[in-house]
Amino acid sequence: MTLKVAIIGPGNIGTDLMIKVMRHGQHLEMGALVGIDPASDGLARAVRLGVPTIATGVEGLIASPLFEDIDIVFDATSASAHVRNDALLRKARADIRVVDLTPAAIGPYCVPTVNLDANLSAPNVNMVTCGGQATIPIVASVASVAKVHYAEIVASIASRSAGPGTRANIDEFTETTSRAIETVGGAAVGKAIIVLNPADPPLLMRDTVYVLSEAVDTARVEAAVHEMVERVAAYVPGYRLKQAVQFEAITVPVNVPGGGPTTGLKTSIFLEVEGAAHYLPAYAGNLDIMTSAALATAERIAAAVLATRVGA
Repeated sequence: MTLKVAIIGPGNIGTDLMIKVMRHGQHLEMGALVGIDPASDGLARAVRLGVPTIATGVEGLIASPLFEDIDIVFDATSASAHVRNDALLRKARADIRVVDLTPAAIGPYCVPTVNLDANLSAPNVNMVTCGGQATIPIVASVASVAKVHYAEIVASIASRSAGPGTRANIDEFTETTSRAIETVGGAAVGKAIIVLNPADPPLLMRDTVYVLSEAVDTARVEAAVHEMVERVAAYVPGYRLKQAVQFEAITVPVNVPGGGPTTGLKTSIFLEVEGAAHYLPAYAGNLDIMTSAALATAERIAAAVLATRVGA
């Protein structure tokens, strides 16, 4: 059994997600790809693949007979557009489930390896950001063995992989990721930085995670980090450690942003994310990790919904 899904936004992320659903969906099948430009490459590709298309936006989706069979909607538009889209979807169907790939954060932040189980019944889940999906699992892994006073992440992505939506949402990226580092990752204070790397040829996504925690056995931290990397790589095969985890004992009190002086352990983790190149180039790991996380999330939601229906 499967559930039908609709994807709003036929850009790079929406098109890549469509291909992932078609190739790897176990409990999901494409019901519609929705856009506002009939001439867009994404809608044209959907037509070639036999996927129903709607070129009149979310209003067109709601007015279409296809909407009755849709159980899950992915929104791959923008933060501002998602606020409106969710309101229209919710007014049309109270039972619709929404997976938000924008930084709008109407619903709870969701990182599959960290807190998906707690959010399976939420009507709207937010996939944070690409940097958040890559780094929050690592912060959470450290927080699982030690109290984290401060966590800072730097996400470096190829400039070519940053489309209009990403560039328009830079402020939302930093704010949303910083909050999620705290609420999902478990850090008392979180900070996020994004770098658009103009290198040519484009470089793969790189993420650096700095964590200041209470003093703890470094072997426990390293084991927790490695276990988390394996769990994320289960649905993002190109996700990996770039080098060994590094540790530095902080013996002199340092001022933690937002707090007072503290001592403890500084952990530095260096990550690389290579895209699966389903639709996007391999260097666009920042987009691939978002669509992969969204697919993993929707698959679990669908499995839970189908189990309920079978039980009924």
